[in-house]
Formats: sequence, structure tokens, C-alpha cells
Amino acid sequence: MSTFTVRAPASSANLGPGFDSLGLSVPLYTTLRVTPQAVTQVVPLGPDLEGTPADESNYVYRAMLLAARRAGRDLPPARVEIETEVPLARGLGSSAAALVAGIVAGNELLGRPLDDAAVLDVAAREEGHPDNVAPALFGGIVVATLDKLGTHYIRLNPPANLGVTVLVPDFELSTSKARAVLPREYSRADAVHALSHAALLAAALSVGRLDLLRHAMQDYIHQVWRAPLVPGLSDILDDAHRHGALGAALSGAGPTVLCFHDTREPTQRLHTYLHGVMARNGLTGRVQDLPIDTAGTVIERP
Repeated sequence: MSTFTVRAPASSANLGPGFDSLGLSVPLYTTLRVTPQAVTQVVPLGPDLEGTPADESNYVYRAMLLAARRAGRDLPPARVEIETEVPLARGLGSSAAALVAGIVAGNELLGRPLDDAAVLDVAAREEGHPDNVAPALFGGIVVATLDKLGTHYIRLNPPANLGVTVLVPDFELSTSKARAVLPREYSRADAVHALSHAALLAAALSVGRLDLLRHAMQDYIHQVWRAPLVPGLSDILDDAHRHGALGAALSGAGPTVLCFHDTREPTQRLHTYLHGVMARNGLTGRVQDLPIDTAGTVIERP
């Protein structure tokens, strides 16, 4: 087997009320270059991966072993070079991209004994939820569930004219810290609010009702509790629609904030507003327009 490359995209999960169940992929990639050889080598490349393990304890390589374990096979030795464009601990699915890329690479190295459903199930069970790994694997917008019977999903093509603007602050926020602030129990009113808005959001995305996104993306399950960890988040959730956003949400566990925009309209006003929010809160970071990635994880051979 010759060298092959696996490329997995970043992802933004939850999109407001779709906690642990709804996400989309964006074109920032984790890339693996895998070359079969006599001994295993793990080679993280680039400044973003400086300090990550350069041996078999690396998260990507451990993900490759998950594929072998599900297939009931031994993983052949290989040189695995790892690069990423996905900012770490920013709420853009860096761990999910690494996990999916590793599982897909391990499966490819083994001759593809696992089908897509099995790859997704391995990734979702390792991650504990499918909202990042499903769009990283399949691209587009994905609604997914994880239960004892399996991982189930529906992939949606992005509506026409739907674009993404992300505000990526220059500080990290671990998922464990962001989950620690969530309550153990919710009221029935909050549960009904979450169910109805998640259903409306999925329906609006499926039929292209961009006018409903601002209303559908309201959330009381996680964003209100995480807002103190992300300065300016509450202002953006309340006011971004007045500056050209179709809707706004905390991206995953944060601190990145995602805004939907209409690609037919300029985004300069939205960018100016988001930069202003950062400045008022003493933050630095970047604001970037992105399309929604529709390819998902891709395997390439020379």
C-alpha cells in the first residue's frame, strides 16, 4: 500500500439549542499523511501541534487503534504525519477532526473493513456525543443521536446563500471546564423550550427558511450557563441580528462564536460589530467568513 492522505474538517456543534446533536463542518482541516513501513512513527508538524506526543500515545494514533479494535485486527505499522489548521480548544471541533481523521486513516490502512456507519459509531462513542464527529465525517449539516442501539444521523445540504462568520478569540476554553458549569437538572419549561427550538432549527435548515434562524437558535440549555466564561457572548446572542447576522450561537463549548449570514449580503457591518464586542471586553482574536464544508473527510492517493 502506498502513501495516502486523510483530511477531516473542523466543525461547529450545537448551533444554539441542538446540544450534543446538531453541527456543521467548516473548511479548516486536520490532515494526516500515512505511509506504511516497517516501524510506527508519529510525526506532529507545525507550531500548533508543538508539544503534542510524537509517539503511539498521540491522540490521532490512538484513534487509528480504535478502528483496528472495532475491526478485530492488528494495526499495521506506518509513518503518520499530522498537521492541523483547526485552532485547539476553541470550540471548532479540533479533537473531533483528529479523532475522525485517525479512525478513517486506521480503517484505510486496514483495507476499509468498517463502513461509514461503523466509523461514525466508533467516533461518537469515543467522543461521547455525535454533534462534532458526524459533520467532520460527512460534511454539511448533520443531525445525529447516540444511544445503546447505535449512532443515527441525517445529513442536510446547506441551504442556498447560508454562510458562516466565526469570531475566534485568542484564549482557550476546555470542553471539560465548559461542561462543568452546566446544571445537573433542568425545568420542564427549559426542556420544552430546547426541544421546540431544536426541532424548529433542524426544520428551518432543511427547507432553507433563513428568516427563522434567529428565533430557532435561542437556547437555555448551555449558552446561558457558559456566557460568563466567554466575555461578550450575551451581547452577541442578543444583538448580532441587528448587525447583519441571521442568528448567532456559541460554537461547541466555546469560546468561538458562530454567526450565520446571507452570502448575498456584505458582512463588513457584522465584522465591525464583532471586533467592537471583542474590544469592549478587552479581547483579541480574529473574525472570518467561511463557507460550510460539504465534502467531509476525504481520502486522497497520489
